[in-house]
Amino acid sequence: MPRDLPLGNGAMLVNFDSTYTIRDIFFPHVGTENHVLGHKCRLGFWADGQFAWSYDDQWTRELKYRSETLVTDVSLSSEKLGISLRVADCVDFALPVLVRRFTVHRGTKRDVRVFMALDLHIRGNAIGDTAFYKPDLGALVHYKDDRYFLYGGIGACGAVDAFATGQKGINNQEGTWRDAEDGELSGNSIAQGSVDSCMALHAPVSDSEEIVLYAWLCAGTDMDAVTRLHERVRADPDLFLERTRHYWHLWVNKEETDFGPMDAALIAQYKRSLLTIRTQIDDGGGILAANDSDIQAFASDTYSYVWPRDGSLVAYALDEAGRHELANRFFEFCGQVIHPDGYFYHKYNPDGTLASSWHPYFFEGRPRLPIQEDETALVIWSLWHHFDRAREIETIRDLYAKVIIPGGNFLSGYTDASGLSKASFDLWEERWGIHAFTVGAVYGGLRAAANFANAFGERTDGARFDAAAVRLQETVIERFFDESNNRFARTFDCDRNANLTPDWTPDSAIAGLLFFGLIDPNDERFATAFDGLFERLWVKTDVGGSARYVNDYYFQQSSDIANVPGNPWFICTLWRARYAIARAKTIAELEAAMPLLHWVAQHALPSGILAEQVNPFNDAPLSVSPLTWSHAEYITTFLAYLDKLSTLSVCPACHRPTYMREHRRLFEEHRDAAHFIADS
Repeated sequence: MPRDLPLGNGAMLVNFDSTYTIRDIFFPHVGTENHVLGHKCRLGFWADGQFAWSYDDQWTRELKYRSETLVTDVSLSSEKLGISLRVADCVDFALPVLVRRFTVHRGTKRDVRVFMALDLHIRGNAIGDTAFYKPDLGALVHYKDDRYFLYGGIGACGAVDAFATGQKGINNQEGTWRDAEDGELSGNSIAQGSVDSCMALHAPVSDSEEIVLYAWLCAGTDMDAVTRLHERVRADPDLFLERTRHYWHLWVNKEETDFGPMDAALIAQYKRSLLTIRTQIDDGGGILAANDSDIQAFASDTYSYVWPRDGSLVAYALDEAGRHELANRFFEFCGQVIHPDGYFYHKYNPDGTLASSWHPYFFEGRPRLPIQEDETALVIWSLWHHFDRAREIETIRDLYAKVIIPGGNFLSGYTDASGLSKASFDLWEERWGIHAFTVGAVYGGLRAAANFANAFGERTDGARFDAAAVRLQETVIERFFDESNNRFARTFDCDRNANLTPDWTPDSAIAGLLFFGLIDPNDERFATAFDGLFERLWVKTDVGGSARYVNDYYFQQSSDIANVPGNPWFICTLWRARYAIARAKTIAELEAAMPLLHWVAQHALPSGILAEQVNPFNDAPLSVSPLTWSHAEYITTFLAYLDKLSTLSVCPACHRPTYMREHRRLFEEHRDAAHFIADS
């Protein structure tokens, strides 16, 4: 089930699913120590002897954010219960606390009760947890070791109106949430082992005014920490909602970009993508791929890891959007985890330790380097882009010796006699071989390493890296391109004896040859091949979108590969848009990318969240949601469109651009009228 509403601040991340149920709580790192693990922290309502949880079918739900913030704007209504309410939630921008405000609309005079159940698995398991009620605080507390969670609120009595703690999952006990369904709670004040808790806030509804209730969940490493935070929030919970709303509004509007021809829906998606990415970044610098724990049902693992590839491409988007400080932290993280021999392993935990992997060190009787080489290349490629945009020379000073030179040495040395990269795993993490996307990334990484070396005056290294890039480029064009059939190989499969066999399956990852500079998008020799590639991968249903590759098995929904080569991926659809942008020589040609940007915004969840992929028949999100890379690719494509527009919109009188996205609105009134672009 997708995570429609992620809320976070870099130390705490809370995910709500499509039924407005809390399913994940991460603390004190984004991506590790999920204290809920996909279980349900339920929200329920009782009125006139009837009860319903928010995930029951009787509810009409609208799950959105307040515009340009990380504060929710949720509407819930149930005709059966006769209840309608509006809820605002936030994770404070600086402190580890979730604050919730429930506004119950006026109606028939009666007693309404709001129940919140907390089903924690502290540190990822339910062994040895304790839950208790603390009367001097009027709150429930869960703890284990140095992890504390305090659930407080303001109901009719000025605090929590009712509570219960109990065991779950043992002795046929489901949990205290079952106790809530009769509208009453037992008042049991402590439980240990596998436990949960539930609290109630009473709302005496009248026909004359709305009732406002508050709840909050404080996280900390000891009792004093959560107590102090509880007392601060209890004094004025609205303050935390308001300050968080203002903070994120300032953050997302840091640079008042001139968005030119982009309409309100595309601009809103751009800003939502920036905010969503921020929720998926740990304060320690790790950029997490996704934090949707439901994927465990498919693979017995999650996406809650730092892939150097995903992180590099997200950092690229952040730098394009002017969020250099977040990209900077990611590159510092990379400097801490890179192998002394100059490469990155498969993926890492947010604390920098090595994460789980399915890449073998030993295969078919021989040792194997368990890497995806593109990940090493993309860190260096993105780091050069970061340096070019942010000019963070002090950061580069440290990373030059840690990452750039060792990485450049690895990329230039991990080759065969022809200069072609040796085998590794592909970016889809499915195949061992030499891949189009990988060699494209390696080319970009080598060019970036050469740029750094030359900038630092180390011309010998610069020349060596450049020579390796040129040799790789020549070999790739010779080996990967089939001129007679106008197509590129996606991979050369490599057997145990290093024999290479081309795989001609149409795969969107072939576009990696374009994005990192190995092939010029305007080289007409290859135009037919790329046009045909993207056409073959288009999903021919009412949903549309571009598939990863032909006959993609991952969450496959149809065997009709002629019409449904795979599920539509946001990333791959945006790659098609980026190709159109790169090829455009006129504004009319550039506009070919606009429907693809609109496709993304239209197929996002109502909250603006982008999944990894969607169902080709009913548009439902598939796999994880949100996928950080999907949002990053939207930002990159959105800004690439505007940048290309600035090169194509030239004043015939003075030959200056009539549009430049970096112009700030503050200065627009001083621009020459001849350089103003009309809305039409």
